[in-house]
Amino acid sequence: REALRPPVESILEAIKTTLENTGPELASDLLERGMVLAGGGSLLRRIDKVIAQETGLTVKIADDPLTCVARGTGYLLENLDRYKEVLDTGEPE
Repeated sequence: REALRPPVESILEAIKTTLENTGPELASDLLERGMVLAGGGSLLRRIDKVIAQETGLTVKIADDPLTCVARGTGYLLENLDRYKEVLDTGEPE
């Protein structure tokens, strides 16, 4: 447990910083719906409970967290025309 404390604290700090810089509309959605964890870090035992306790948000772990991002990206790429309007390309309009 002690060995994981620094990375878990880094994760918590990153989440808190992101939440502080989140606009009111998205913040409202997060309060209402919570957040979903994905990736290998979400498999750390009780990470969802720790994040929920520290943020006050509902926290869930995605189904199949190791592959859900890749599957979602594949779906997006296969349906790019459908989602083009909501994607931020980083280019000025």
